[in-house]
Amino acid sequence: MNAEPHTQSMMAKTSPLTSGGQPTLDHLAHLYREMLLIRRVEEESARGYAEGKIGGFLHLYIGQEAVGVGALAALRPDDYVVTTYRDHGIALAKGMSARALFAELFGKVTGCSKGLGGSMHMFDKEHHMLGGYGIVGGHIPLAAGVAFASKYRQDGRVTLCFFGEGAVSIGGFHEGISLAALWRLPIVFICENNEYSMGTPLSRSMSVEDVSLKALGYGMDRDRFFADDVLEVERRIGEAVKRAREESLPTLVEVRTYRFRGHSMSDPAKYRTQAELDEHKRRDPLLRARASLIEQGAPETRLEGIEKAVEVELADALQFAAESPDPDLGDLEAATYKGPFAY
Repeated sequence: MNAEPHTQSMMAKTSPLTSGGQPTLDHLAHLYREMLLIRRVEEESARGYAEGKIGGFLHLYIGQEAVGVGALAALRPDDYVVTTYRDHGIALAKGMSARALFAELFGKVTGCSKGLGGSMHMFDKEHHMLGGYGIVGGHIPLAAGVAFASKYRQDGRVTLCFFGEGAVSIGGFHEGISLAALWRLPIVFICENNEYSMGTPLSRSMSVEDVSLKALGYGMDRDRFFADDVLEVERRIGEAVKRAREESLPTLVEVRTYRFRGHSMSDPAKYRTQAELDEHKRRDPLLRARASLIEQGAPETRLEGIEKAVEVELADALQFAAESPDPDLGDLEAATYKGPFAY
């Protein structure tokens, strides 16, 4: 499938992180670091789950890092994000610390939700990360509501709503994009199409493979492309973000990506061949970003420094989570029976 832009470019030619219309080496290095941190956090999350340190469900973002990092790079810090239960990478890219994330995964009181939300419900009020949601497609109307609030307040903020291709047949998807188009809401709907939903290939789950075509039924702008390059993701999502902020118009963007692990830790992913997986790994956006840095003149020592810094941050976060206390029973009772408690 070729990249098929369906809207005219409305993104500024330059930004504070670009020079002469081209991304700076520092900016690409920053994006590489963000992607690498997510990859390593997810790998250690898988290890922690196997060791019994993490309970419940665990859905990893390995292979999809370019989508979250590139998309969030196009936002302002005060913009909003609403996403699915595959939310660790989005939370990190939005500004959540690895400490807060691991502590939440480990069920510790120092986690982003005092250890009571867990893997599928990362939430960070400070960074406007408005949660991961466990019901497929159920969060899409909520994201439209967030965007409606921004338009009502005239605060100039944009909402990004992430979901998988499995959500586009859910009623909430159609309700959310219908209202967004009708009310001209400042929102970008991003379908992370990883080709398998929970484990069913596109050929068996969609009569029309191009998810972005669904925007036509609601008079909404659309775009569709592969997420092989984090800078391309930033640019293309940036166009939609600019449209939302300056014209209060929504966009449906289908970003084709691929997860290297199963749907969750309980999924052995036997529905695909090793040859297919190997082919996608050869196009790994993380490795492509690293290679691009070297091609543009970044010394190997700089990349090694980034990679060492990520390992230091990772080790610190794991130690912090391991040594943090469990929630008090009083907190558990208050959260379960009495309603919200002070953060």
